This record gives sequence, C-alpha cells and structure tokens, in this order.
Amino acid sequence: MQYLSSVLVATMGLWTMAAVAGPWAPAKGPLATRWAAAVSPANALPEYPRPQLVRREWLNLNGLWQLEFGKPDDAVPAGKDLGRQVLVPYPIESALSGVMEHADRVWYRRTVELPATWKGRRVLLHFGAVDWEATVYVNGKEIGSHRGGYDGFSFDVTEALQPDGPQELIVKVFDPTDQGDQPRGKQVLKPGGIFYTPCTGIWQTVWLEPVSESHIERLVLVPEVDASCLRLTVVTAGRQRGGTIEAVVRDGSREVARVEAGADQEIRVPIPKDTLKLWSPERPFLYDLAVTLQKGQEVLDEVTSYFGMRKIDLAKDAQGFVRMRLNGEFAFQIGPLDQGFWPDGIYTAPTDEALRYDIEVTRQLGFNATRKHVKVEPERWYYWCDKLGLLVWQDMPSAKNRTPEAKQQFERELVRMVEGLRNHPSIIMWIPFNEGWGQHDTARYVERLKKLDPSRLVNNASGWTDQKVGHVHDVHAYPGPAAPKPEPDRAGVLGEFGGLGLGIDGHTWTAKHWGYRGTAGRDDLTRRYQNLLRAVYGLREFQGLSAAIYTQITDVETECNGLLTYDRAIIKPDVEKVAAANRGQVPKIRAVVPTSETEGFAWRYTFEKPAEGWPKPGFDDAAWKEGPGGFGTKGTPGSVVRTEWKTPEIWLRRSFEVPGTQGEMFLMVHHDEDVEIYLNGVLAGKATGFTVGYEEMALTPEGRQALRPGKNVLAVHCKQTQGGQYIDVGIVEVVRSR
Repeated sequence: MQYLSSVLVATMGLWTMAAVAGPWAPAKGPLATRWAAAVSPANALPEYPRPQLVRREWLNLNGLWQLEFGKPDDAVPAGKDLGRQVLVPYPIESALSGVMEHADRVWYRRTVELPATWKGRRVLLHFGAVDWEATVYVNGKEIGSHRGGYDGFSFDVTEALQPDGPQELIVKVFDPTDQGDQPRGKQVLKPGGIFYTPCTGIWQTVWLEPVSESHIERLVLVPEVDASCLRLTVVTAGRQRGGTIEAVVRDGSREVARVEAGADQEIRVPIPKDTLKLWSPERPFLYDLAVTLQKGQEVLDEVTSYFGMRKIDLAKDAQGFVRMRLNGEFAFQIGPLDQGFWPDGIYTAPTDEALRYDIEVTRQLGFNATRKHVKVEPERWYYWCDKLGLLVWQDMPSAKNRTPEAKQQFERELVRMVEGLRNHPSIIMWIPFNEGWGQHDTARYVERLKKLDPSRLVNNASGWTDQKVGHVHDVHAYPGPAAPKPEPDRAGVLGEFGGLGLGIDGHTWTAKHWGYRGTAGRDDLTRRYQNLLRAVYGLREFQGLSAAIYTQITDVETECNGLLTYDRAIIKPDVEKVAAANRGQVPKIRAVVPTSETEGFAWRYTFEKPAEGWPKPGFDDAAWKEGPGGFGTKGTPGSVVRTEWKTPEIWLRRSFEVPGTQGEMFLMVHHDEDVEIYLNGVLAGKATGFTVGYEEMALTPEGRQALRPGKNVLAVHCKQTQGGQYIDVGIVEVVRSR
C-alpha cells in the first residue's frame, strides 16, 4: 500500500500546471467542518481517486473551472469564457464550490495542457461521478454522454486532442433532482425532515490518464477463502485488446504468489493456506497486487491494487438461529446509518482526511459495521473502510421508478454500482430498496444481484415491504429495538432503530431541528443508548437477531439524530460507554417496582378527577377501582392491555416497599400520551407525546430524594387526546458490574 501514497505526491505538480487562475472563496454556509479551512483551488481533493486500479501517470483536473447556468436550447460555448467559476469537485449547491446555488442545467469549462511525455499515447478522461446527465466536449467535439449520478465513467478523448497547446474541456449537466425519476437518494429541491440539499454536477474527482492502445480497463477480484485463492479477471480495452498478464501478490515486501496467464479470462491466484491472512474488522489485512499487461516482451500497462481475503455467508447456530457469518464465524454486526452528507461539501467531503475521520470515529465508537444509506461514496471512502476494518451494507440510491424507462435506468445504475464497487472487501451486502421507496420487481432484482455477485449477501428491502426473498429479513423500529420472527433460511436483522435526538448549540444547521426521540443532554443520550443496546443484545440471544443499525452516525441538516454533530466537531455521548455498549457490555437493570409488561400488577385507578393531594401517601383511595396494569386500548403500539381505559384521563396509585438505600434509579414508562409521575406526592417525572414501548425516564432530583426505605406510593396521571392510549409505570435500579 506504500505505492499509492508515492503516486499522490508525484501528481501534485502536474495538477498545478493545469489549474485555472482567478480569485476564489467559499460561500458562507450555515455550518462548516474544521477541514473546510484547508480547501483551496490548489489542493481540492488531490489524492488518486481509484485505489484499486492505480497508475503512475495521471493529471488531476480538480480545481477552478468556469461555470454558467444553462437552458435546454443552449449552444455549446466552445471557445467562450463563462461568466462564473466553481471549485470542482464540490457540487454547485455546496459552500465549498464557491457558488452555493441550485440550477438544473449547468455548463462547466476549463482548459488544460498535457505533459509532452504523453504524445503518441491514448488519453482517457475520467469522472468519478456527475449528477445526473453529463455530455462531454473536447475542443468543441462531442465525445459522449453518461446518465447516472453515482457511478464513474470514462471517455477516450485522443482523437479530439490538438497536437499542442491548451485543450478545451466542456461538460454539460442536466439534473432534475426530485422533479425527475432518476436515482437521487435523499436529494430534494425543498429540503426538510429526512430529505436534504441536492447535489448537482461534478461531485467527484475528474482526471486524465495516458494509456497504450491495449490497456487494463478493470480488475475483478473475488476472494475464495475455502479454496485459498483469489479469482482474478483482468479486463482489457482498446483497439488491440488482449495480451498476457502477470499478477504478483505481496504481503508487505514478501512475495506470496506470481501467476502468468492470458488477459480477459478468470484465473486463480493461489494464496498458500499456511500463510493465509483473513480480512476482518479486528484485523483488516490487505494483500498488495501488481498486474502487468504485455504483448511479447513489450509492457503495455502496469497497475497496482489490493484485496482482502474474507467470506460472508449464512449458517445456523447451536440454537437453530440463522446467522450472518464472517470467515465461518458468527460476528454480530452493530453499526450506524451513514447518510454521507457534509455541511460544507453536501455530497462531497471537504478533504480525504475528513472522509477518513468518519470511519475512524465509527470504529472508535465500537461499531464494526455501517449502512451506507441511499448514497454511493467515492472509492476512497471504501478504501478507508477496507483499510480500517468496517463492514459495509451498501444501499442503492432510491428513485421513484414510476415509468418503464425509469425502472430500466434504475436497474442500469444498480448494476453499475455493484460492478464498480465489488472489489472492496468491506462491502458484504447489497440493498436494492429502502423502505419500499420505488420498490418493484424485488424478487427479480435479488436473483440478478445474486448471480452478478454471489460472494455477498442481498437484502431485498431494508424495512417495510419484505418480499420474503434474499438472504435477510430486515425490519425498522423507532426507537425500538425489534427483531423479525426467526426464519429457517434467512437471517433476521434490524436495519434501522434508535434516532435519539440532541441538538448542540452552535453546531446545528438551523435554529430549529428535530430528532425521533429527544434527550436531555450528553448523559441522558448515553444512558438511553445503553438501554437500547441492552435490548438489542437480548434480541440477539433470544430472537436470533444477527445485526442492528443505529440511526445515525452524524446529524444531517435539520435532523439531529446523530452521535456526532453535523460539523463533526462534537461526539455527543460518552465514547467509552457507547463503545462498551456496542460490544454488549451494558449495565444491567433490576426491577424495584416491576412494570406490567410481562405480569399484571394491581393498581388503584379512577377516570374521574380526584381531590387535591391525590398523589400523597395519606390520600384515601378506597373508593377507586382496582385492576391489573397496563391500562389502555388494545392495538396501541407496544401495549400490554389488561385493564381497558378509553376516557381522556386516568389517575393511578400503587404502594410498594423498598428494603433499603438504592443505587441509581430510573422510571420505566410506556405512555400514550402525556404523563406525570409522582413519588410520595413529589413530581418525579413528566413527559409529553407518546412512546411505542417501555423506555427509561430520569427521576427528578426531588423525586429521587422522596424515595425512602420502607413503604412508598407511586402515583400517575395520564392524558390522551387522539389515537391509541396506554399507561404503565415501574421503577428500575441500574446494577453496574464491579
């Protein structure tokens, strides 16, 4: 892997020769990361963008380009200066682009001079990604078009080049965002809630490379752990395809294998079993790979790459649960939902260091997996997942898919996503649909993905509309957790849960923000997270849950459900406690006053407003009725109704004994809707809205002081206005291991 860094340094000088002069400053956005200050036209993502197919010679075209918003009938502005400028590869809506405006039609233009050493060779123009439709012109000649906002594409521009001097590059972009039917993930023209700012135009690195008439177009790398070999296909391109390839595998400086064979066919590169090193989050070992293409004694092309040896499959454990296994062992996967948005770059991370940071902090928080949510990242993001050891569930960016043409485009982009990313060992599962968004022909897509890439799992739909196909049954539950019913042939996973919200002043996109479940601060967020993970690990043991994905790693715009703020400046919860919880090390709880979730306990209750002093120990409740909890109407989510309550309000009382001084105490509450809870006449807890399950609630300091050894009284008032209704309350003690 050392070769890659040396290539990056070597290209910096070439890039500056091609830069467009002119003043530039980022636009003033609502929020920025600490990396934004390091971005300039001279260093806009200078790293080699394709880590698994690296060539020594290349020319980075990131930097300042001319820009103009367009119209459908515009003539190609060949030879004409455009009126604005943009910093590529940041989308025009981003602050780092210097534009921070939206347009559905855009022209990009710049000139570049090629190194003299490239003469007589073919020249390829590469785009990491352009959202959504791109038409490319070189020196006024149309080279080609591409539709697809998430996959890389290339053109051989050799025939359009001038013999000497500046070469003019123009890119015409059309992107209808949510007014179109194309895959676009969570991009909308009017952001809000769980949908965010759009990304238009060039948003990944643009670069040039010189190649021979016959050259390596791509590698297909499939690890075969059981056979202790790498299945390698070297796909060639050019006017004279084919040739002989030599593949050399190294473990650091030690040569592991060397194979010679014909190009454009699958070959097996043996990895000695006695020295085989497997890739996993705990030990993300990567082999280095060098491939040379020759015809006779002439070397036509040389590339370097890497791969990881790992196997993902399903098998039943001793309890009969179907489990997802990594390298033959059940590895419980716990990870966050990762949306891949940035406050300053929108779809594009400000720097490679920033891109790496998200993965580093995910690992620091004790996660071993992540779900890349309805977005595809630049290849360097997957490189860092490979390098740092993070299992990836890869979503297909969602689309409306309302017409036959739109469905065909969705399928084309789905296949390109798989073919473009399949060499990364970190990716272990493909997800064609999220929550039924644009869902269609599910069973057919699952079979196509299985045939296209049999080395990975396929999740037919994360949440909502399960079609009973694929390798896993995926459910969503907020805040949850929950698990699907165990099945004989598929693993059960929790594709989304949590959503504990906390906004941090000075680190939010807007003054108004939201979360699925609000928390009172760092300690409350940490405690609630521990509670969720305690329940998750219970589902792992008793309902066969194989994985859980928490919403989410960072805040995104107005959505403050992140473990990090949107600017990545603050990790909100206690890192060590969250990491321990993700490993299953969570404080246990003991019921001091049991709820009626599993067994009905008697309460005194009334539907009529009682006299003053009703929460106090000395109040006479003899005229009240008696019945077992919980109280409510059947069908209310998460309820266990034993006594019907269908009036607007209910008042409850219950006596209990506490043997002695207790430790850290919390209320355990399931309420629908507003609730007030008293201990010995003192307000001990209060909440509005509703829950869909039993959740811990912090005791007020006064309530904690009111709890005493001996006899106590727990009193509750609940008010309901619409929909279902339910109330049940208990008290628990946190028991920490010594």
